[in-house]
Amino acid sequence: MFRVFQHRSSGTHFVELIADGLLCFVAALLSAATLAQAGSTYSMLVQLATPGILLSALTFALVMALLYSFVGLYRHRNIGLMPMFVRIAFTFVVGGYITYLTIKYIEYDGYASRLVGLALVYLVAGLAVYRGLAWAVRQLVGTRRVLIVGTGPDAQQVWSDLRAGEQWSSYEVVGFVPTAEQVPAVVSRDGATVFDGRRRLVDLVREHRINEIIVAVREQRGGGVPMEQLLDCRIGGVPIMDLAAFYERAKAEVPVDSLKASWLVYGDGFVQGGLRQASKRVFDVASSSLLLILAAPVMLLTAVVIRLDSPGPVLYRQERVGLGGRSFQCIKFRSMRTDAEKDGVARWATKNDSRITRVGAFIRKTRIDELPQLFSVLAGEMSMVGPRPERPSFVAQLREQIPYYDLRHTVKPGLTGWAQVRYAYGASLEDARKKHQFDLYYVKNNSVLLDLQVLIETVSVVLFREGAH
Repeated sequence: MFRVFQHRSSGTHFVELIADGLLCFVAALLSAATLAQAGSTYSMLVQLATPGILLSALTFALVMALLYSFVGLYRHRNIGLMPMFVRIAFTFVVGGYITYLTIKYIEYDGYASRLVGLALVYLVAGLAVYRGLAWAVRQLVGTRRVLIVGTGPDAQQVWSDLRAGEQWSSYEVVGFVPTAEQVPAVVSRDGATVFDGRRRLVDLVREHRINEIIVAVREQRGGGVPMEQLLDCRIGGVPIMDLAAFYERAKAEVPVDSLKASWLVYGDGFVQGGLRQASKRVFDVASSSLLLILAAPVMLLTAVVIRLDSPGPVLYRQERVGLGGRSFQCIKFRSMRTDAEKDGVARWATKNDSRITRVGAFIRKTRIDELPQLFSVLAGEMSMVGPRPERPSFVAQLREQIPYYDLRHTVKPGLTGWAQVRYAYGASLEDARKKHQFDLYYVKNNSVLLDLQVLIETVSVVLFREGAH
């Protein structure tokens, strides 16, 4: 079955984008209404309904909402106050100027500069009111009270994530329930209570008004986890999540250490039907063709400066593993010296790698070196979005050390991917494991809108250097 929102990450992103787009549209209409020369309310409404004003408002809404996405304002990362101010200022300046240029070519009966300037003022006021109302609603609804089953390192990590994540600000951890009965009756740990493990979960849920339970225990066999009590709570209407479900929801990744085959078999996701494949192929052909046209001057200039910077070919071909474990030739602009692997041993590229040329350092940071892969997308060997393809020697090593590694080969490799926009630079086994967890999330939850979200966030990663190859 074809699903637009395969998981909440892409759904939340586009709901926020639509909400902000509507706010921008209303701000532009209010600006036009303020500037309108109308004798009555009726005549003003008629004037606002003209194509020129509606197109101007729609342009303002689309440009501003897309720029919000491009600068990373929907990524839900802890961005400092000053970087946030810089990004918002960048959005207002660039978005306002683009809208101004567009309105000049629309049949708008007025001054485009005044319309855009006043719309930005109304937008600032609207954002303040909107955020204030959202905060008030959260206060009225109250916090969701969470009970964590387990007291080990995983439980502590879940607790830390719930306290640190912005998206979990409306959640309150009431306490922990140990799985061993010999734990002391009631103690306090940094403000969260550790309850007596002999107490029934149903009683704790009722007494402390618990809204959600998280089972933070990797091994649930052997009677350590009170499954019957959890079932009673679930029947009573309390949602219950295990570690895999929590991290999929909280961090948009699938942890391989706590992952079981049964969760993959019986869980939802992994939509790879004919309709999904067809829609993805149409998306790939359309987006790669457009990008090739737009990037042609950049690619030509890159080829020239690579030739001038260091001896050797402009393009670099390397065998990579793609869909179904089949190999293909991955094409990139050469960013390293020609003797980078003269001993024939494959090595991961590291940060500040001495093998990288001067031009190579720049085109790697800006991802220009990846542009020739657009031809691989057109040929059907790659997709615009998917797990980054690895070399056969690395794949042989990683599949031995990372559980379910071959699941990433059930979809086409991508020019960019969920791991690339969610995880910083890394070139080690542990980094590969971490990136694989994000790749599993993508394989499980891939959809058209998640692809769009990755492409939009890639712009933010390139502009602000938030990620790496």
